Amino acid sequence: MKPTVTRGIVLARTNYQEADRILTLLTPDHGKVRVLAKGVRKAKSKLAGGVELFSISEIGFIRGRGELATLISARLIRYFDTIVQDIDRTMLGYELLKLLNKVTEDAPGPEYLELLIETFEALDEPKLNIELIRLWFYAQLLRLAGHTPNLRRTSAGNPLEADAAYAFDFDDMAFTPHAEGPFSPHHIKFLRLTFSGNKPAVLQQVQGADKLILSCLTLAQTMLPNHIRT
Repeated sequence: MKPTVTRGIVLARTNYQEADRILTLLTPDHGKVRVLAKGVRKAKSKLAGGVELFSISEIGFIRGRGELATLISARLIRYFDTIVQDIDRTMLGYELLKLLNKVTEDAPGPEYLELLIETFEALDEPKLNIELIRLWFYAQLLRLAGHTPNLRRTSAGNPLEADAAYAFDFDDMAFTPHAEGPFSPHHIKFLRLTFSGNKPAVLQQVQGADKLILSCLTLAQTMLPNHIRT
C-alpha cells in the first residue's frame, strides 16, 4: 500500500512487546492516528529520534487492515528541548498532552495541532508563567469546543459595568453582579484577551497580569469539566 506522509506530534505512547511502541499521533490532515513503531526502543533504531515527546515530526505510515497503522519513517522537524530541562514545565506538558488526547475525538481538526504547537512554544520559553500557559490552554480548549463564556453581558443580558464586582454563573456561562463577587472588570478584560486567542507571551505583558492569573485559572478549571468531557 502507498505510504501516507504528514506532520505529527506524539500525544501518547505505550511500550509494546520487547522493543516496540504504540504511538498516538496528532496530525493536521488525518486527525489522531495510532501507529505501531517497530523496534523503536532499540538503541540503534532509526525511528526513535523522530518520535520524541515535545517535538514536531514528519512521519510516514502505512495503514493495514486493523486499527493500528505501521510507522515506516520519522524525521524530526523541531524539538522543544527547553521544556525537558525544567521539571515543572515537563510535568505540565505531560498533563496537557494527556488532556488533549482525552478531549479530542478520532478526527479533530488541524486547529488542535496548531494549539499544541503554540503550547510547546510557550512552554519552551522559560520566562513565561506556567500557570498562565495552563489558563491559556484551558481557554483555547473551551473556545474550540464552542464554550466561550459571555464576557460582554451579564447573565441577565445587561452590559458589564466598569466599576462593579461580579460572581460567575456557570449555568449561564456569564458574570452576574455581586457586591462581594471575586471578579473585577480587570479579570473580565483579561479573560476577553485570553479567550480571543492572544498568545501567552502577549497576555503576560498585560499590566497586573500576575495578580489576575490564578483567579482566572480557577474559573477556567471549573468551566472545563462542565462543558468538555475530561
